[in-house]
Amino acid sequence: MKLQFSTTPMNRLASRRNCLLAMLMLAVCSVTFGDGQTARAQSADKKSDTSKIVKAKKKKLPENPFPDRPKVPAGIFDGGKAWLNASGPISVKDLKGKIVLVDFWTYCCINCMHVLPDLKYLEKKYPKELVVIGVHSAKFDNEKDSENIRRAVQRYEIEHPVVNDADMTLWRSFGVRAWPTLVLLDPEGHYLGSISGEGHRDLLETIVDKLIVYHKAKGTLDETPVQFNLESAKLKPTPLRFPSKVLADAEGGRLFVADTNHNRIVVTSLDGKLLDVIGDGAHGKTDGSYAEAQFDHPHGMALVGQKLYVADTENHMVRKVDLEKKTVSTLMGTGEQARRRGLGGTQPLKKTALNSPWALVAVDGTLYIAMAGPHQIWSHRLGGNRVAVFSGSGREDIVDGSHQEAALAQPSGIVTDGKSLYFVDSEGSSIRRADTKASGGVKTLIGPADLPFGRLFEFGDIDGIGTKARLQHPIGIAYNNKALYVADSYNHKIKRLDFTSAGWKVTTLLGTGKRGDKLDPIQFSEPEGLSVAGGKLFIADTNNHRICVADLTTKKVTELAIAGLKPPVPTETKPTEVANKKPAQKVPAQTVAAGATLDFDVELKLPDGFKLNKLAPVFYKATAVGDQKLIAAGELNARKRATADDTKATVKLPLATQTGAATLELALTFSYCRNGVGGLCKIKTVRWQIPIKLAADAKQKAVKLQADATK
Repeated sequence: MKLQFSTTPMNRLASRRNCLLAMLMLAVCSVTFGDGQTARAQSADKKSDTSKIVKAKKKKLPENPFPDRPKVPAGIFDGGKAWLNASGPISVKDLKGKIVLVDFWTYCCINCMHVLPDLKYLEKKYPKELVVIGVHSAKFDNEKDSENIRRAVQRYEIEHPVVNDADMTLWRSFGVRAWPTLVLLDPEGHYLGSISGEGHRDLLETIVDKLIVYHKAKGTLDETPVQFNLESAKLKPTPLRFPSKVLADAEGGRLFVADTNHNRIVVTSLDGKLLDVIGDGAHGKTDGSYAEAQFDHPHGMALVGQKLYVADTENHMVRKVDLEKKTVSTLMGTGEQARRRGLGGTQPLKKTALNSPWALVAVDGTLYIAMAGPHQIWSHRLGGNRVAVFSGSGREDIVDGSHQEAALAQPSGIVTDGKSLYFVDSEGSSIRRADTKASGGVKTLIGPADLPFGRLFEFGDIDGIGTKARLQHPIGIAYNNKALYVADSYNHKIKRLDFTSAGWKVTTLLGTGKRGDKLDPIQFSEPEGLSVAGGKLFIADTNNHRICVADLTTKKVTELAIAGLKPPVPTETKPTEVANKKPAQKVPAQTVAAGATLDFDVELKLPDGFKLNKLAPVFYKATAVGDQKLIAAGELNARKRATADDTKATVKLPLATQTGAATLELALTFSYCRNGVGGLCKIKTVRWQIPIKLAADAKQKAVKLQADATK
């Protein structure tokens, strides 16, 4: 995608004099110090929601890396249909004190998918300084639905807030012109600029580092950790998680399922008997036995004899599974994403980086790879050690011609009739055919190839013949008995293509066109994978986390129950607890009356306008400093819930004895948001060290503490 740098959000606010070169120069220059410039005092209106901002010190400041930038309007994030991964709408006011990276994306877009690992990296490196806001500005009609975006947020494992910009309101407000586009705001709400395309992690990292240095010195950086209410928490454990592709082996009586978000391949009989699970379920690149092997969101597969080839998409690799030895090895790819589209001649398999291999098919000893990232089809002669571009110039479009001249648009499914290749170009909502001869080319069978321009934005749900028919972002394709079957994913349908004298004819085979999970009438939710065996069409009903089986004669559809299949054992994770670098607050010795429990009443002091996050529990953990016998051992060193309201939290520790003394350390973790439900939720952990003595004649019933979130 062409890179752009724009400071015209808001044409009223930004100057044309900014450019990508200027940003690069700022990024690589060293930080210099000014001549006596001091931080300005915080204004009164900052008291309520920026009380945690580091106090400015009277000292020389680093030079402002982005001087004279305009402030964004207070309502710049208004206009979205729904907020996901958030407890409510987020405003500029909520973001004060944070560096903000705004990601304009749409979930069909392969370049947008490639940006997500970079965002995860930056979020992990700057958990207290940086907030990423995803703005989903849809390309396809199906992508405007908040529930579909929710599924995409879960499928892509996104952990930052996302707003549904269905009407392109935020897109226009920020002056965005391409997917993906990244916009950077500083902690004072200034618009710093934007950059389009992928592969900018190093640049952004350098700029964020400089912003942290400057705003920390100035006292305008808020380092309070934040908390999001993730959509992933709403997913229930299921045997399959967003399965993307299926491959039916009629001769062997097997079905291979890419259990994509479980990072594994499931092998069953065609009637659902579990045969094998390939992969341990964790993200990784490890080769080895089935139990040791790891994948990262695998998709398409191809079977040649007893070798199963797997498009290990987010590892940017193709893996080889030996079904007899039950081992996994790497066939091609370095494990890193390729950043260039073309290849000159053939290249060595394991030294050549790939770019989102999405689907595979083998024809006469050659493996063809639908390479979604560079909009190309690559080829590899099995048994050899080279790989090469087979078809596609690398330009994203729907243009027919020779293999070198043809333009593809995110090929995501590929099959063969033994002579030709048939593939879906998802971004062009098209079905294409490619000759297997190097001297041949590409022809569009279904889709908008006859339009002079705008081909990537022409889609719909129209049955018909040839280029008059319309699909909406198809992802899967299968061939059987001279017919093609297409997963018309964003129309939630399965369609059939038959060759007639007038051309290829499209008819709806299954699906109502509305998202759902009913079997009668059959409904799908963005189906992605198809394969045929024994008169049955196997369907990866991706967002419904299931495999459906359609009888091609009766059109009756059933769900394939895989007996004994369970989700992978999750990696153990501990609940979030904010690291507190400061030592625990030392509390004067407390003499408390003996009872059934030792009680702590904690006053919660929150910034004006903030309340406890109603969706997040208050947690505590008590530990003993030295030996003690007051508290039962099982009540210590464990993270548990406290009871709380908007002003107070209460902790009750069961006593093991009615006399004695001990020194305890109590940690309390709580989350608070504007009005308790909206905006950016912040998280705070406060720790106290408290010497305690129990006395029968003591009048004090509880230890009184204060957790101050305004400092």
